[in-house]
Amino acid sequence: MSITQSPSSLFTTEEEKKEGTFDAYSLWIKEALEELPHSFTITDPFISGHPIVFASPGFLKMTGYSLEEVIGRNGRTFQGPKTNRRSIMEIREAIREERPVQVSLLNYRKSGSPFWMLFHMIPVFGEGDGRVIHFVAVQVPISGQRVGNGSGLSEMVFGSCRREVCLGSYVCQDRAVQVEMDERELENWEHCEASESERLKSAEAVNNVLAVLTRYSEFAGRLVCGKRSCLRGAECLSSSLVISLGRIKQSFVLTNPCLPDMPIVYASDAFLTLTGYKRHEVLGQNCRFLSGVDTDSSVLYEMKECILKGKPCTVQILNYSNRKDKSTFWNLLHISPVRNASGKTAYFVGVQVEASCRDTESKDLRPETRQLSVVGAVRVAVRSSFMVTC
Repeated sequence: MSITQSPSSLFTTEEEKKEGTFDAYSLWIKEALEELPHSFTITDPFISGHPIVFASPGFLKMTGYSLEEVIGRNGRTFQGPKTNRRSIMEIREAIREERPVQVSLLNYRKSGSPFWMLFHMIPVFGEGDGRVIHFVAVQVPISGQRVGNGSGLSEMVFGSCRREVCLGSYVCQDRAVQVEMDERELENWEHCEASESERLKSAEAVNNVLAVLTRYSEFAGRLVCGKRSCLRGAECLSSSLVISLGRIKQSFVLTNPCLPDMPIVYASDAFLTLTGYKRHEVLGQNCRFLSGVDTDSSVLYEMKECILKGKPCTVQILNYSNRKDKSTFWNLLHISPVRNASGKTAYFVGVQVEASCRDTESKDLRPETRQLSVVGAVRVAVRSSFMVTC
C-alpha cells in the first residue's frame, strides 16, 4: 500500500526508495530501530487514516503479519469482535489530546488467535514548531499462568483478570472437571490488568525508541523530542487542527489575538509560496512583517481598527515578498474573526489573493467568494478541534 508521508516525517516511503529520492538518514533510523528487541509501531497522524509507517521485527513476530501487510494500515487491522470499545475510545481520546496512554487491549494475530497486551502509546513532537509528527505505540504481551481456583478447576489468569464466563458451566454431576483453555477462550475475559513488571517493561521500551528517534533526528535535521516545545511567541496548535487547516489549499494565515503582538500561529503552504518565506520564518511574527516603506499606512490603520472592533474587512495592500529580488505584490486581503463555541474571538484569519490574479481567474469563483469559503472552512476546523483558547 503506497502512502504519502508528512513533510516532517522521519521515514521514507517505498515509492521514494524506488525513485531514488529517499533520505539516507531515514534508512539509518530504520536500521537502528530494527535492532531494538521490543514490539512497537510508529504512525504518522498527518497522513489520511493515521497509518503505520514503521513496524519492528518484534511486532511482526508477535502478530504473524509481514511488513508489507502492516505498513500503510491503521491499528484497527489488529482488533477484532471482542476488542473492548471503551479501550479503543480511550486511545482515540489520547490521540486527539496528544498525550500518552496505557491500556490493556485484546488484539488478534494474522491467524485469528486473540492475545492480551499492554498498549503504551506516546506522541513525538517536532522540536521546532511543537507539532506532533508521530505516535510510538509499544505492545507488551500480558503473561498468563494456570492456577487452581479452590474447587479443582484450572483457570488461565492474566495479571488481574475478570471473566464474563460463569465457572459453574464447567461443573458436571457435582464433580470438578479439569478444563484446558485454548487461546479462543481469552476472548471471554472482560479485562486483563498488566503487572507492574510489564508496565515497567513498556516504559523502558518507549524510552529506548524515543532515544533512537531523538538521536538520529539530529542527523536528519528534523529534531524531535518527547515533550512539546513551541517557537517563541507562537501558540502550539493541536495536530488535529493543523491537519484540518492543511486541507485548505488557498493562501491564508491564522493569528491569535490572545497572545502579545497577535502572532501568526498557522501559515498555509499557499501563503509560503506566495510570499517566498519558510514556515519557521513566519510563525510567531506579526503580519506587519510583510509591509515595507511603500505600504500605505492608512490601510494598516483601517485593518487595525477592524481587528480592535472584532469586525471583518477587505483591503488592497502592497506587501513585500522574501524572494531574491525582494519584489512587491498587491494583496487583496480579507480579515475575519474566528470565534470558538462560546462565541469568543479565538483567532483572526487573513486570506490573501494576489491582485494580479483577479482578471486571469475570471472563469473560477470570484476572489471574494473564495476568500469567504476559506473563512468558513477555518471556522469549522477551529470549532471542531476542541482547542482551549484564552
